[in-house]
Order: sequence, then structure tokens, then C-alpha cells
Amino acid sequence: MALSFSSGGGVFRAVSCLGRGSPTDRSPLAASQAVDAVHLRRAAEMADFSSGLTSPHPNYGCVIVNGGNVAGEGFLYAQGTKCAELQAVEAAGERCRGATAYLNLEPGDCYADQTPVTALLKAGISRVVVGLRHPLSHLRGQAINVLRTEGVQVDVLGENLQSNVYEEALKSCLLVNTPLLFRAAHHVPFSILKYAMTLDGKIATSSGHASWVSSAQSRARVFELRARSDAVIVGGNTVRCDDPRLTNRLKEGHVPMRMVMSRSLDLPENANLWNTSEAYTIVATQRGARRDFQKSLASKGVEVVEFDVLNPRELMEYCYDRGYFSVLWECGGSLAAPAISSGVIHKVFTFVAPKIIGGAKAPSPVGELGMVEMTQALNLIDVSYEQIGPDMLISGFLHPIPDLSPVIPSADNVVVTDSYDVNIISFYKTWDSYGAFSNFSPHPIQMPDENGNDLTWPSVEHYYQAQKFDGVDDQLAIDCVQKIKAARSPEEAARIGRSAQRKYPHLVQPNWDSIKVEVMYKALKCKFSTYLYLNSLLLSTMGSVLVEASPHDLFWGGGRDGEGLNYLGRLLMQLRSEILAEQTT
Repeated sequence: MALSFSSGGGVFRAVSCLGRGSPTDRSPLAASQAVDAVHLRRAAEMADFSSGLTSPHPNYGCVIVNGGNVAGEGFLYAQGTKCAELQAVEAAGERCRGATAYLNLEPGDCYADQTPVTALLKAGISRVVVGLRHPLSHLRGQAINVLRTEGVQVDVLGENLQSNVYEEALKSCLLVNTPLLFRAAHHVPFSILKYAMTLDGKIATSSGHASWVSSAQSRARVFELRARSDAVIVGGNTVRCDDPRLTNRLKEGHVPMRMVMSRSLDLPENANLWNTSEAYTIVATQRGARRDFQKSLASKGVEVVEFDVLNPRELMEYCYDRGYFSVLWECGGSLAAPAISSGVIHKVFTFVAPKIIGGAKAPSPVGELGMVEMTQALNLIDVSYEQIGPDMLISGFLHPIPDLSPVIPSADNVVVTDSYDVNIISFYKTWDSYGAFSNFSPHPIQMPDENGNDLTWPSVEHYYQAQKFDGVDDQLAIDCVQKIKAARSPEEAARIGRSAQRKYPHLVQPNWDSIKVEVMYKALKCKFSTYLYLNSLLLSTMGSVLVEASPHDLFWGGGRDGEGLNYLGRLLMQLRSEILAEQTT
């Protein structure tokens, strides 16, 4: 099996010499299986279309086929946007009647009204082919059970559909959601270690000079990798020696979080990473390190996170709590070695340049791992080779992709659970059990403008971010509001709003800090009064404490150790009480 990443920022492809079936097998069953496999691979390809444009999230693709022809397609652009199934149904129209829907991943969303499932049912889909059951426990098996209960034939790879013919289709479905699968199986983000080295295995000269080891073509590929990641991690040596920017340099697309690991905070006073106008930066350090420098970083908009014991495993567990799916390590050998040893590196991308620089003291990409015999070497699996300009890209997995499909829950034991105490309901990302409570959930709201005219906002997050600049008599502020309103996803709206707030603080309403809670509450009241099923969901939590489980937002969220003010959770509980009081009067 060889796995490759396309050069155009497009699709992960699985290329296999297995599972193609006999070329002479022309039976109806074999023909039907081959058709299913083709359309499932297309669903996986569709699912990958948003990668690099938005923050990593569960990747959904849907292909509707009627009479052997594709009638409609769709993919989830970002969390909090229209689901793939609904897009495909709208594209297919009346051709949905009696058609087959191919899904790379079992449906699961934050609508709280099962929009993907209801869209397929209302459209008259008669058969659904699913590549993978959902790996998240609170979503796993639910959509499949509902569809089957409603009389829809549901076939799942590895269960109802078992044949070597499906090998490539299964690999495609696994690959397109590799970050999700690793996150669900290991409770850490999917991590890629990337480095460029010369033919003699050096990442820099003896003096530390490293610009540039690889070609411009290879660097362009790295920008694509960054855009597909939630965060890019480097160590203190990289900051001191290279002064990187760690942005994706693309005209559009997701900008990852930049993270620096440094126990001692022996870092320069001035660095490109401290400029947070183009991207956000987090510095992870040991508790108590250089308090004055921490304050200096904070004054520049850099977030400092302290750990009792800072190591790659602790940092990845923190990134997991932060909701990250995929992390790119661009560190030097001194940090790469402990990251590999701690088991948090899952895949390696190595760009080999046709250069030789020599030097006994020139650094290598991976430091000491304690191996004394060649038999101890770590072997990559699913290795692929690709020429990029003059360089060779070698990539492979250090750990196999988790295949969670054999675990089949019964209808009796599919329940919604939380990993917190019974009386605490936590929510954060839209794929969580109570993801519909998130500001990023795809629930448009209508709010009056200053003239009393109702304006439709795609989400609460769109509205909230825009209100920072609303009413400010400056064309740049007016433009910010329009850009936020037109953003294709809540994530993009948040990125525009936060970036503008950091870059142009004078454009923010002068009384913003005193009115932002009221602005949020008005938007929440509108959301939960507009959507009755959300109203019911909120009331169903009566008796429980609602906590927005953001480990970093100490105002709206609960923080890492419960030190946050949890204003979003408080407002939802206040709204819950008001709704209950209205119903009992």
C-alpha cells in the first residue's frame, strides 16, 4: 500500500495493488461492488475539498447517484456550515427519489435536529452507502440506526459490504479523516513531523544557517501542510536561529496557530512570531519561567500557557482539549526526538534536497533516541515517494491509521455521554455532544440594525464579531462588518474579527468591554427562540451546570482548571431559567 498527498492541495489518495478484483469477473455482483467503490472514493475526494481552507474538522462528502449517473454532490466546507448531505440533496432535486447516497463518513452534526439524516429521508433516498461509522462515541451508529428505522437500506463497508473490491474505497475514507480517527482513538491530535535535509542528513550548516535547504516547490508544499493544520510547533532553538513566520503564505485559507515550546523562555525580545497581526501565537513554558518576559509577550498579544511539567505529551493533551485535530511539528532535532519518543508523532514528511554540506557538528533532523542497534530503528509504514522540483519527498506513518469500523454498537447501547461529572454538561466544538450550544453552530439569526431593519447573520459568531465594529464612523470599520457578515463560515468570521481587533484596536467600539455580554445574550435569545428544538435541548439540561470547555478563553470559557469565568455557560443557564419561567407563568 502506498499513500500520497496530492501536490495541488487537493485529495489524499490511496493507491493499492490490492482489492481490484479479478479483471475477468463480470458478474452483476462484482459490477455493483465496483460501482459502489468508485462513488465512495468520490465521496472521500469531495470530503477533502475544504482542507487547507478552513480549520481541520470532520470531513464529510456526499455523492447522490440515480440510474448510474451522479445527480448531486456536496462537502462540508467548515464547522458550522451547511452539511454535505443537504448540499447534495439540493443539487440533485427530484433525482433524489429512489437514488443512492454515498457517504465517506456516517452523518453527525451540531444542528441538534439531525439535518443530514432528515435531508436524505425527505428527499426520498432509498439506499445509503457509508464508508466509516462515526468514530466519536456520541455520534457513532445513531444516524445509521435512524435511517434503517425509517426503512432506508444502509450498507456499511466492512459490515454489509465485504470484498477486496472495497479496499481502495476504505483506504480513501480512512485517509480523508485520518486526523479525526487518531484524535478519537488516542485522545491527542494527529501529528506530522516535517523537516528538510540534505543528502547527507543535515538540516543546517555547522553555523546553524538553514535557508534554504529545500526548493521553492517544496516550501510551497509546506505552506499547504500548514494550512491543513490547527497548529504549527517549533522549539526555542528554531525561534533563536531561524526567526520563522510560520504562516501559510497562501492568498486565502486557514492560518494555523503558531506554538513555541520553551521551558526556560530563553527567547529573543523581538521575533516574527511575536507579531500577532497576521497569525496568533502561543508560547508553552514551564510554570514560573521568566515572569517579566511572559508579561512582555502578553503585551504583544502572545498567549503564554504554563505547564507544571512541559513535554510533548502534555502539550498534545492540551491541544486535544483545545479541540485541535491536526498538528505540524517543524522543530529541530532536539525537540523532534522527545516528540517521537513520547509517541505523539504519527506521520513523517521528509524533503530530501540533492545537496551535500558535510560538517561533523551540523545538526541532524532527529536528536538522540537511545538506539544502539539498527534493529531498534523505527520503520515507517505506507511509505510514498514523490519528486517535487529537484527534491524528493518521502512520507510515511509511524503508527497505523486507526480503523474503528469493526466495532459495531447495538441500538440499545448508543447513548450520548460526557466525560465530565453527571451534573456538568460541557460543550466547545460543534461536533461535541452539545455542539449546538456553540456560537459556531450553523443557526442563522435575524437581528435588527440601528434603523430597526432585520438583518440575517449566518451564525451567532458572525453577529458577535461584527458588533465590535458596528456604528464606528470609519470606512475600514464598515468594511470589517461587511467582510464578517459575508464570511463563508463562523471560523472565518471569527478570524476576520479577531485579526481586525488586534491590528486596528482603535476601530473597536470604545464601550465594547462593557456591552459585549449584553450583545452575546441578545444573540443567544434570538437563536434559541428561533429554533424550537434548540429551546427543548437547552431545557433538557435543567439541573446541570453548563460549561463552555475552552481551555484558553478565560472570559467566555471555563479555562484549563476551571479558573475561567464561563460567561457563555452562565448566559445559557440564565436563558434556560428565563425560558422555564415563561413556560410556568
